[in-house]
Amino acid sequence: MKKLTFLIFHKDYEHFLHDLRELGMVHVVENKLNQTQSEQLEKLYMQWKQLSEAKKILEKYRDKKNPLPPNPVDIEKGYRLPREIEKIQADAAALTQQLQISKKERDALIPWGNFDPENISRLESAGYFIHFFVVANRDYNPEWEELYNAIVIETKSSKTYFITITKDRDIPKKLNLEAVKMPEVSLEQLNGMIDDLNAKLQENEEKLRRLTADLPSLEAAIAEIDSEIRFTRVQVSADHVADNKVMLLQGWVPESNEQDICNYLELKEVFYIIEDPQPEDDVPILLQNKKFARLFEPLTEMYTLPKYSELDLTPYFAPFYMIFFGLSLGDLGYGLFLFLAATVVKIIKKTSLGKNLKDILTLAQVLGASAFFCGLLTGGFFGFNIYEVNIPFVAMLKEKIFLDNNQMFVLSLVLGVVQIMFGLLLKIFNRKRQFGFKYALSTIGWFVLLLSIGIAVLLPTYFPLFGTAHTIVALAAGILIFFFNSPGKNPLFNLGLGLWDTYNMATGLLGDVLSYVRLFALGLSGGILASVFNSLAVGISPDNNVVIGAIVTVLIFVVGHGITIFMNTLGAIVHPMRLTFVEFYKNAEFTGGGKKYNPFKK
Repeated sequence: MKKLTFLIFHKDYEHFLHDLRELGMVHVVENKLNQTQSEQLEKLYMQWKQLSEAKKILEKYRDKKNPLPPNPVDIEKGYRLPREIEKIQADAAALTQQLQISKKERDALIPWGNFDPENISRLESAGYFIHFFVVANRDYNPEWEELYNAIVIETKSSKTYFITITKDRDIPKKLNLEAVKMPEVSLEQLNGMIDDLNAKLQENEEKLRRLTADLPSLEAAIAEIDSEIRFTRVQVSADHVADNKVMLLQGWVPESNEQDICNYLELKEVFYIIEDPQPEDDVPILLQNKKFARLFEPLTEMYTLPKYSELDLTPYFAPFYMIFFGLSLGDLGYGLFLFLAATVVKIIKKTSLGKNLKDILTLAQVLGASAFFCGLLTGGFFGFNIYEVNIPFVAMLKEKIFLDNNQMFVLSLVLGVVQIMFGLLLKIFNRKRQFGFKYALSTIGWFVLLLSIGIAVLLPTYFPLFGTAHTIVALAAGILIFFFNSPGKNPLFNLGLGLWDTYNMATGLLGDVLSYVRLFALGLSGGILASVFNSLAVGISPDNNVVIGAIVTVLIFVVGHGITIFMNTLGAIVHPMRLTFVEFYKNAEFTGGGKKYNPFKK
């Protein structure tokens, strides 16, 4: 990255910002906002939120199978849509409330049947009062039929619904019961009202569905407000100098674009300074990896970007992650399924795929291929073991590459040791790059010591553990570990730090290596789960009907393996990420915290 500093006459500042945005190369350093500026941006953010919420609502009502033809883009109409949607939703809320009340009244009327409330009023005018009661079956007294002309209308759900017809208004007091208040409309009228309310709600939904044709206008309005927010943030980020006559603005540009921007700025006659970043600068990060490593950049960004002064570990963890995914999934059938699924989607959606989605599908192909080849180590194929098949080619594969559970366990630990040692090697380069070579000496000591122990264990005949050669190497490594861990400080202080570092390394490395056992455990558990579904598919299907038996078998097989693929793939994504971001990053002394390069553009 190159650091840019601009000096612009205050009257030309806004015009300059528009030119800078058209250029679209400079990552502008945004300053902290004052209260007035914050309130100004808050209004824009509120408007953006309203537009985004409106888009979410319309997306729910869009018919993805038969979408309406889009209307011409009208940004002003896009800005008006939130108010239209709000009005429709307010009407829908009122209608829904009325519908709930009407349904409640209908439920209360259903046991009494359909009658006209006006007839009740006529009877009252004639001096006859009808009271409605609901009591538990055990509380109903048949004597009320003689005393108060009680008539049972319905007995339902342990309740008795009855009425009394008398010339006495005070029947509820005499019965010591509370009369049920009846709606002022009949059951037939209520059903009609409910139908009308449902029709109006359907009409409201249809209004929202018709508005989905204006989604392009809404998206254009969101894009415009996005640009306005970014422009405003940049606009208020300049410092006022020379009695507010000159605006000072800072930014960053990739080194590869330095000449392009210099040529552009020369044409604009803008005063600028371009220089290399200083150690104290917060430099934005633009990852620049080759094609294979670039596929894994989304994983890097999920955790954190590196600082400008440290190594980007993406190309270094990518091969490990690919292998770890394959071992965690542990089934060549599942790997083949992922590879083919991603390939089919890429072929079918070839013209409509964006670059990001295309890269994700390519990553899925790479990981699926890894799972396929790693699955050959154990022979798992949708829960079956291909090495149990008596075919010469399969028998040859079994002889060459098959690993049993003990060997897979050891392989996981070996991969852990290799990645941790590789992490320590990267830590050496990271320290040298950030602080200088002398700050890497202690890590070099640890790397040499651990490597010498590994060689002594593997080749005891040529390099015996604690033999003369190994002892010399260990002593040399010990000097680096105990006396060069903090260059420039008191040797006794270094010795104390070395002892503390030794304790942390001894306890931490063991735990880090054992963490890699999860690669073996995930593959094993996934294979067991797949085989269980195979047993269920065969065991549960009925024997007396071949057709139904075949359907049940296929159904259990498809659903069971669908669940297993989802769960195992999820685990194969998450656990290698954990090994990368915890064990590998820690041993490589990765700190991160970088801010992504985000050029000022429309």
